[in-house]
This record gives sequence, C-alpha cells and structure tokens, in this order.
Amino acid sequence: MRIYGDKRSGNCYKIQLLLSLLGKSCEWVDVDIMKGETRAPSFLEKTPNGKIPLLELDDGRVLSESNAIMHYIACNSPYVPSSPYHFSQLLQWQFFEQYSHEPYIAVARYINVYLGLPEDKKAEYESKQAGGYRALAVMEHQLNLTPYLLGDSISLADISLFAYTHVANEGGFDLSAYPAIRNWIQLIKEQKGFIPMKA
Repeated sequence: MRIYGDKRSGNCYKIQLLLSLLGKSCEWVDVDIMKGETRAPSFLEKTPNGKIPLLELDDGRVLSESNAIMHYIACNSPYVPSSPYHFSQLLQWQFFEQYSHEPYIAVARYINVYLGLPEDKKAEYESKQAGGYRALAVMEHQLNLTPYLLGDSISLADISLFAYTHVANEGGFDLSAYPAIRNWIQLIKEQKGFIPMKA
C-alpha cells in the first residue's frame, strides 16, 4: 500500500496523522502540487481527476478523496463508530469539512502562505473569511457540548477537521475567541502517536 501526497496539504496530512495514530505505516510518494506534478501524464494514468492524496493498493487498485481513504485505513478501528446514527454523524462532519470548512479556511491559507497574498488575490482572500468563521462557530458550538465532535472520544471527524483548523491562523483566522476549539486542538495534540504537519 502506498500514498501519493504532498505533506504541506491538510488533506494529505489527515492521512499521515491517521496512520500514525493507528500505528500503521505505508510507503509515501511525494507529489509536489506547486510544481504541477498532479497533472503529469504518469500521475493522471493512475487517477484522471489528478488530485492528492491518492491511495494505491498492492494489487494496483486506487482510491482518491482524503475522507474516503481515511475510512479505508480506519475500517473496524475505534475511530469509526459502529452505530448507524453515530456513523452518519461522522459522515455529516466530513461532508461539512469538505463543503463548509475547507473551501474557506484551506483556500485562505493557500492564498496567504503559498501565493504570498498577491494583490490580485486579496479580494478572494477576504471573501473567504466570513465563511471560515461560520464554520468555526459551528465547531465551537459542538465542542462546547462535547470534548470531541462525536462525543467523549476521538473519531475520524476530529482528524478530518483538525487538519486545517489547527493552522487556521495561517489563513488569517483568529482562534482566540474559540476556546473550545483551542482546547480540542490541544486534546488531539496529546493523542498517542500524534505527529505535526509539515510546514
């Protein structure tokens, strides 16, 4: 089993973090997004969508989309709830992450950190702030009720949302008004097997 990914990407970091928390290892193949390596013909042969992370199994089958890969890796582990309701809650948070959180916080971070906040991107950067803060408010509400997003124990929901939330400041988001999120970030950092995201 091997993972193709860029360690600077939050979506790829999710996979690294999950593997480490589970005590699993696999071959990692670096793919540089900034150099356009996801658009190389050899990579597109594996996945026409040209996105990372990409999981390649030993028999050649592949799986894309970070949250789908996480489910494959964590299947039958404590990170995936067994009850239908809690499993559906997990999916709810992962859909939230991809559609209400990442498009704002991750994109703002990308514009600021990797593009250097150029003049022609400032309007787009500013437009991401309101959506990002809305997502943070939703998380803060839940984390005021329970220590983790699904309750008293960590799940894939937390790992999915941790990836970009803990570096939200790099996208211009101030977490000082979100004490429950800050406590949650610390709880995850204290997990056995935790590894930091590559700068």
